[in-house]
Amino acid sequence: MPNVSVIITTYNRPHLLPRAVESALAAGTDVEVIVVDDASIDETAKVCAALQGIKYVRLAHNQGVAGARNAGILESSAEYLAFLDDDDIRLPGSLDLQLAALRDAPEAALIYAQALFGGATDGVVQDRYPKSCVTGDIFWQLLPQNFMPVGSVVFRRSCLSSVGMLDRSIAGIDDWDLWLRIAALYPVAALDQPVVVWRRPSPTSDQGSAHAVEIVAISTRQFRRRWLKMPRVIEAPTRMRRRVSRQFSQNMASHLAYEALRSLSYGQVGRANRCALAAVRLHSNGLAWRALSQLSARWTAGGLSKN
Repeated sequence: MPNVSVIITTYNRPHLLPRAVESALAAGTDVEVIVVDDASIDETAKVCAALQGIKYVRLAHNQGVAGARNAGILESSAEYLAFLDDDDIRLPGSLDLQLAALRDAPEAALIYAQALFGGATDGVVQDRYPKSCVTGDIFWQLLPQNFMPVGSVVFRRSCLSSVGMLDRSIAGIDDWDLWLRIAALYPVAALDQPVVVWRRPSPTSDQGSAHAVEIVAISTRQFRRRWLKMPRVIEAPTRMRRRVSRQFSQNMASHLAYEALRSLSYGQVGRANRCALAAVRLHSNGLAWRALSQLSARWTAGGLSKN
C-alpha cells in the first residue's frame, strides 16, 4: 500500500500535467499519484497515457473540481490523502516531512504548511503564505478566513467517515469547507515551512480562483446558511458569533479590494469596479474605499477604457 495518495484534477490543461505529476512523485516515498481527467475535450488523455507512475481516471461528464476530487478519493488506496492542482508544484521531499509530523501527532486529522507564491510564468516569489501556521484547535481562526493552501494539506482518510466528502455545490471553496468540517472535530498539525509552489491567479487567468466576486458570493452564502449553523458555532456565546461574522466580512471585503487594485494594474477596469463595489457593500473598510478612489481617479483622468 502506498504511503500517500496525491489527487491531481485537471480539465483541458494538459501542458501543465507533466510538471505537477513529476513534483508529486518527487515529494515523497511510495507516492500514489491519481490524475482525474474531468471530461477534458482536448489531448489530456493522450498526454496522460505517456506519463509514467500515475493512475489515470477519466470522468464521462464534467463534475467540477470537487466532484473530480471525490472521484480521486474513491480511486485512492493510501491512508493519507493530498490534493494538488495541476498548475501547482510540490516541493521535493515535502510529503515525507509532513507524513512524519502527522504520524507524530496521532490526535491530529490533518497537517498543512506554507506555500510559495508563483506567478503566471515559472518565476517564484519568495513570499510565504500563511506567514505563520497555527495548530491545535484552529476552528475559530479558520472560520472567517481560509489560510490553508489546498496543495499544502495532507489528511487522514479515516476522518472522512465523520465529516463526509467534498461538496460539489460550492465551487471554489470546497476545500475550505472540508477543512472546516475537519477542524470542527479534530486538532490540526502544521509544518512551518513551504511545501508547495502555489500559482497566484491573475485577473486575466482561467483559474477558478480568479473569479473573486463570484467566489466571495459563494463563500458568504455558505458562511451564513451553513457554517454559522454548525454545532460549535450555535453553541458558542453570542459575542463570539458576532465577532467571527465581523471578521469574515472584513476578510472578504479586503480580498475584494485587493483584487480590485490588482485588476487596475492589469487594465481590467470593469473587473476592478465589480470587485471594489462588492467590497464596499460587504464591509466599508479603508482598503475598499482606497480601491474605489483609485478607480474614480483613473476614470476622471480617462486613462483606461472600460472592459
